This record gives sequence, C-alpha cells and structure tokens, in this order.
Amino acid sequence: MKLVLGSRNAKKLRELRELLGDLPLKLTDLSPYPTAPDVEETGTTFAENAQIKAATLAPILGEWVLGEDSGLVVPALGGQPGVYSARYAGTHGDDAANNRKLLAELMGKSGEERRAYYVSTAALADPTGQIVTVVEGRCWGVIATAATGTGGFGYDPLFIIPEYHASFGTLSPIVKHALSHRGRSVALLRPRLRAALGV
Repeated sequence: MKLVLGSRNAKKLRELRELLGDLPLKLTDLSPYPTAPDVEETGTTFAENAQIKAATLAPILGEWVLGEDSGLVVPALGGQPGVYSARYAGTHGDDAANNRKLLAELMGKSGEERRAYYVSTAALADPTGQIVTVVEGRCWGVIATAATGTGGFGYDPLFIIPEYHASFGTLSPIVKHALSHRGRSVALLRPRLRAALGV
C-alpha cells in the first residue's frame, strides 16, 4: 500500500519518514509526481491547511495522501507566527530570518511571556480526496534568547524543552521524535492510518 507525503519540504519529509518508516507502507513524497501542483495554504488554522493539502492532492494523484501543517505559536505575541511560521519574516523557508524576527519580537520579554508551543496537524485523505482523519500534536517549551545547536529546522534552535534544559536544535532525533509535536501527532495517526489502509 502506498502513502504519499504531500510536501516538498525535505526536512519535514525526513522526519515523517523516520516516524512512519516501520509501517508496512510504501512511503513516497511528491518527487515522482512532477506535475503535482504546489498547494496554496489558504487556511487560517493548521488543521485547515493540512486538509487542503491532502484533499487537493489525493484525487489528482489517485493515491492516499498525508497532508501536514505545523508551526510555532507564542501566546504573548497573539499567537504569532502561527500558520505563517515558515514565512514569518517574509520569505518562505528562511529559518535564519524567521528566528531573528522572533527574537526581536520577544526582546524585553521574560518568564511566561516566552512560553510557546509547536503544533503539528496531520490530515489523511483517500484517493477520492475525502478526509478520513485529522490529528493534532502539541509540544510546549520556552523561546531562548539565543539559538543553540544546529539540529532540526525552523525554530528548533530557539525552542527549549524545560525538562531537558536543551533546545530541539541540540537534542538527538530519537529524543526529539519522542517529545515533539510531529512525533505526538504521528503517534495519534498511526492506529487510524493502519485501520484506514488495512496495514
């Protein structure tokens, strides 16, 4: 049984492959489908964007598709960067610029004002584009005043897990998968995925 990971984000795809790779599925990204459209993320929530990706791509490809949208939420900033996490500073995927902007926005804030959480929402669509299930995982942490580590991507070097006194940028992939928003959403998804695809 094939499952298409509906993304072209190489770092996100690597994490999804690591989290789902033990299942008896043929996992593929969009590279075998060069004519697959770049789906515009027009939703106002992570759940809406994940479903838009999955429901748009599945009938075009004629395959089961997993759509995932994720990002960082800082309550003290009114929920920013939120669904705009990847393009917070203007250019999509410019992690360094996004991190600089986040640090600037949090300048002078401390304690509870620096609390934040990552969100990962995954939506599974059948080959007709029907959404079969939607799950969400969250992981709380604190935004550091400076980046540490080179692991992960996005805001990981700034996202401190208080229990470990370390950022996602310094933790090993195994530890990160056990704690992260994406790890938690996939843990919820796995039994539903197995039931839906019969694997």
